[in-house]
Amino acid sequence: MPYTTYLVEKGASHSFVAEAKPPTVTMPRIKALMTGSLPGFVDVIRNLNSPALLEDSVIRQAKAAGKRIIFYGDETWVKLFPKHFVEYDGTTSFFVSDYTEVDNNVTRHLDKVLKRGDWDMLILHYLGLDHIGHISGPNSPLIGRKLSEMDSVLMKIHTALLSKEREMALPNLLVLCGDHGMSETGSHGASSMEEVNTPLILISSAFQRKLGDIRHATRVQQTDVAATLAIALGLPIPKDSVGSLLFPVVEGKPMREQLRFLHLNTVQLSKLLQENVPSYEKGSHPAPAQHPTGTAQKG
Repeated sequence: MPYTTYLVEKGASHSFVAEAKPPTVTMPRIKALMTGSLPGFVDVIRNLNSPALLEDSVIRQAKAAGKRIIFYGDETWVKLFPKHFVEYDGTTSFFVSDYTEVDNNVTRHLDKVLKRGDWDMLILHYLGLDHIGHISGPNSPLIGRKLSEMDSVLMKIHTALLSKEREMALPNLLVLCGDHGMSETGSHGASSMEEVNTPLILISSAFQRKLGDIRHATRVQQTDVAATLAIALGLPIPKDSVGSLLFPVVEGKPMREQLRFLHLNTVQLSKLLQENVPSYEKGSHPAPAQHPTGTAQKG
C-alpha cells in the first residue's frame, strides 16, 4: 500500500496498533469502535443477525447533533444503526467466496458521493480482505492485489477531501482501521496476536508534521476510537465508553484546548465509574480549612 505507507511515514497522520479484545468477530468489534465499550461473547451468537444497538454510540450522538451520515458496505452497520443513515447501501457478508462484488458495491458510489457536499460523515466497510482470508489465508496471492485496490481507494478519498478543504473552514478527518485481524489460517474470533492486532491510522491536514519527523505506531485499545472520534466531531463521548482520547491527535492544539479535551474524557469516565462500581467514593479528602471569617479556603 504505497500511498498509505507514504502518509504513515511522511504525511499529516498518526498511526497506532489498536488492540481488539476477543471475540474478534465483526458485530462486537463495530460496537466497540462506536460505543467504546467491551461487548461480550453473547454478541458472537448475534453476529449473523444483529439486533439494533441500544447503547449510546458515536453514531447516535452524531445523528442527534444533526450530522448527515452515509454508509456503504457490510450490512451489519445497517442492522445495528437502523434509521441513522440518510443514505445507505448494505452488502451481505454471508458469501465469503465473493471478494470482488462486495467491494465493487462500495466503491461504485465513491465518485459521486465525494463530489457532493450534503453529508458530514461517510462510513465504508469493505469485505474483500476478510473474505480472501477465510478462503485462502493471509498469505494468499490474492491479498496483495486486494491491498493495492484498498490503497487506491484511500488515495481517491484523501485527494478528494484535500481538494474540498480549499472551500471549507475546517479540516477533514480520514480514519483507516480494521475491525479485527486474522490468524495464520485466515480465521478470526479468538485472541491470538494476529487476530487482535488491528491497524488504526488517522489522517488530517490539522496534524502538524515537520520534515524528518519519524513516528512509531504506539499500541492503543480499539475502544479508544469512540472517545477520540466524539471529541474530534464536537460530540459527547458515548456514556459507556471505557476508552481514552488518543492524545497525539490533539497535541498540536493550544494547551487550554488539550486540557479541556482531557477534562471531558475524565468526567465521562468518572460518571461511568460511579454508576458501575457500588463501592466508588469520590475520595476521603479532609474538610477544607476555615478562615477566621468562616469562608472555606480555596485549594
